[in-house]
Amino acid sequence: MKTGALMLDLEGLELLDDERTLLKQPEVGGLILFGRNIDSYEQLKALVKSIREVRPDLLIAIDQEGGRVQRLKDNVSLLPPMAKLGQLARSGQEEAISSAEALGLLMAWELRELDIDISFAPVLDLDFGRSGVIGDRAFADDAKQVVALAGAFMAGMKRAGMAATGKHFPGHGWVEADSHLDVPVDERSLGEIESQDLVPFASLIEAGLAGIMPAHVIYKQVDSQPAGFSSFWLQQVLRDRLGFEGIIFSDDLTMEGASVAGSFPERAAQALEAGCDMLLVCNNRAAALEVLDWLKSQNHPGSERISAMRGQTVGSLDDGLLSSAREVAARLMDS
Repeated sequence: MKTGALMLDLEGLELLDDERTLLKQPEVGGLILFGRNIDSYEQLKALVKSIREVRPDLLIAIDQEGGRVQRLKDNVSLLPPMAKLGQLARSGQEEAISSAEALGLLMAWELRELDIDISFAPVLDLDFGRSGVIGDRAFADDAKQVVALAGAFMAGMKRAGMAATGKHFPGHGWVEADSHLDVPVDERSLGEIESQDLVPFASLIEAGLAGIMPAHVIYKQVDSQPAGFSSFWLQQVLRDRLGFEGIIFSDDLTMEGASVAGSFPERAAQALEAGCDMLLVCNNRAAALEVLDWLKSQNHPGSERISAMRGQTVGSLDDGLLSSAREVAARLMDS
C-alpha cells in the first residue's frame, strides 16, 4: 500500500477544521507532534484519537529521544540523555546494554499506548565534543559503543511494537554549526567518515534498522549537496553499498540547512530525486501547502515503504518489566 510523501504538523492542542481537510489529502502520509500540541496526557490522547478518526492510516510521529529532546513529559517516564548510557558503559557494559534496551522499551511502550507510531530515534551520531546540537543526544564518542547501546535501545523499541529511525546519516556529530540555523559543512574525507560515523549505520542496518533520517550537512570533500539532497549519499552509499531497504525520511525541509536546495517545492523535488521517501515540512504551514500543491501537480504516487513504520500491537507487557524499566530511567535521571 502506497502512502503519501508529505509529513506535516498541527498548530495547537486540537485538530482544527482546516487541518481535518488537510489531513484527508492523499499526498499527506504523516504527522509529527511538537510540544505546542501537548498540554496534558489526556489532551494528547484525545488529539491522537481525533486524528485517527480522520485518517486511521496516518503515520504519527514525535521526537521522544530523552534528555533535552522529549516532547511529551506529562504522565510518562522522563528519559535521560542517551549520553548517560555511554557514561554507564565505562563502569559496566552489560548494565549499560540492558539499561539501553529498557529505555527503548519504555519510551516506545508509553508512546504506543497513545497510538503514536514512532519516535524519531535513536540518534546514531558520534559525540566528537564539537556539536552543541548533538552533544549528549549521542550515546557515546566511540562507534562500536554506539552500535552496542543504540542496538539495544532499538531492540527495546521493537519489543514494544515500534520501528526505529536512525539519524542523522551519515553523521552530524563533527560539525559545530546547527543545521536548524545554519548550513553546516563537514570538511573531512570520505574515508574518515566511513571509518567512524558510518559504522553505527552500517551495523544497525544489518540488525534491521527500519528508517533513516539524513543530515542537512554538506560533506564538502564528497558532494556539494547536503546528504538529504544527495543521490551519492542516499543511493550509492545508503541503498547500494550499505544495502538499506527501509524508509528514508528527510529532515525538516524548513531548516536553514535545507535552504541551499532552493524554494520549498525545489527542496521537495531534490529530496525525492535523491532518494527520500517522506518529506518533513514543519513549523511553516505555508511551506507545507506549497509542497502539497507541488506533489499534487506531479501526481506523486507516494511510497510503499512508509507503511512498514506504522506501530504494531504486541499485546501486554509484564508489569514487573515496565516497573524495572521505569526504575532504570529514574536512576539514570538522578545520576
